[in-house]
Amino acid sequence: MILSHHKTNIAILTFLHVRLPLRVAYIVAATASLLLINPCFSQNTPASVTVQTSDSKDLLVAPPAISSELSSGSNPAKAASLFAPVTSKDTPKIYTKGTPSGPSDMDLRQLWLELKLNNPQLSSLRESYLSAKATVPQINAPANPQVGLVWSGMPPGSPFALGGANAPSQQNPGGISSNNSISIAQPFQFPGKKSLASDIANTNAEALLAQSESTYLQLGAQLSTLYYNALASQKQLQALKESVMRLEMIKNVARARYSNNAAAYVEYLNAQVSQSAAQADQFNVERQLQVSLNNINTLVGRHSRERLVLRGDVSRAINNVPTLLELEDYAESSHPSLKSSALQLEAARKGVDLAKKAYLPDFQVIGSSFTPRGPFASNNGTMFYQLELDLVIPLYFFTKEKYGVEQAQRNQAAAEAGNISNRQQIVLAVNSAYAAFEQAKNQNQFLRDRQVPQADAAYKVALTQYSNNGQGFNDLLTAQTQLRALEVQLAFAQSNLLQAQTVLLATAGKEPF
Repeated sequence: MILSHHKTNIAILTFLHVRLPLRVAYIVAATASLLLINPCFSQNTPASVTVQTSDSKDLLVAPPAISSELSSGSNPAKAASLFAPVTSKDTPKIYTKGTPSGPSDMDLRQLWLELKLNNPQLSSLRESYLSAKATVPQINAPANPQVGLVWSGMPPGSPFALGGANAPSQQNPGGISSNNSISIAQPFQFPGKKSLASDIANTNAEALLAQSESTYLQLGAQLSTLYYNALASQKQLQALKESVMRLEMIKNVARARYSNNAAAYVEYLNAQVSQSAAQADQFNVERQLQVSLNNINTLVGRHSRERLVLRGDVSRAINNVPTLLELEDYAESSHPSLKSSALQLEAARKGVDLAKKAYLPDFQVIGSSFTPRGPFASNNGTMFYQLELDLVIPLYFFTKEKYGVEQAQRNQAAAEAGNISNRQQIVLAVNSAYAAFEQAKNQNQFLRDRQVPQADAAYKVALTQYSNNGQGFNDLLTAQTQLRALEVQLAFAQSNLLQAQTVLLATAGKEPF
């Protein structure tokens, strides 16, 4: 009687599983399984029960397939296969392919070279420098000569004779004047003025070049930050991929324990939810990586949608960074911004000397020739020549010259104060960048040497205990989550360290190579 009731339950279960929806069939199956494990049926022969599920293994509404072969231990190879990691087909693409338009497989050094050659801002600064250099020969060139043609007489009775003007008289039978002249005037500045002015223009042009070099270092530091952020995103994607594989192993363990009635099905569901969350994080990181690549393309003068492959590793050894004192000395002697301010100060001092030369007179030489004939008539008279030397004297009590010297002196004082301020700011920036570098270095070392190994050990212990029919599924998920979080933190800590190193060297005026 009891055995017949048992078989009837199995038949009802099979019928309900075929006819009812999947969720209802699962509820009935769970109820029937509670009846089957009742002690009053323990002496009966265990029946073979198979719960059919849909083809998708990711549906949360269906339990995993259970076979009596696993419970009896007759197929250990199949049971062991549950612990094998499953390779996901949705592995995120860390790198992108290049395009035929140009080299797209680049490391940091190549990116800096592309930045120097193709960045629009740097190109604008270079053109401004070349434009300033082109003014130097213009200032140093002699002043343009002046050529004059004078026709001093009008034909008698012409409308331009203004009545009786130029009319013949007894004293002047040919009119008042019929002389004509050709003159050439050449102005000259006092010796030393033009050379000093061209020297000032050349110094200002070199200051623009130093400013462009300083801007290049700033843009290079920004480029390095984007580069290492992109590499950190790639490392984060790798860590998330490994986390997905670990969660797949946890799912397999939970499935095997559930098949042996050693764990609740909710543990399998929780592992599946955690795996889906890790895969969702992959999509977000992929988007961040693409944004970083677009920004890098724009910064180096390429189209933002061109494909770019970054070569490098955030876990590479850190270069030997000089001491703080060495970096300060280098910055004070070689930083492009300080070179620019020093050149501006030199130009301001030369400007004072040029302003003082304004008290000295300028010259003008005029050569003229006169002839008593019309400009288009034949030679009917004697030619006369004249040489004239003019002095341009600064008059009016030297008012313009005095205030010009005062203006130049004020500019020199402002340039001196700006040079001192710029030097102080550079040294302070080097100190701040060095402190940030030391902090990033300590954080990276702490994560790499202590926290990540401890989290990895905790995860392995929790997985071993749970696999050996121990308790602590929540502890296993927590250990896996902490390991993934610390691996991501380590990737960004390595990236932050390399960024801090690049910013430190750029702040001191050096390229990170």
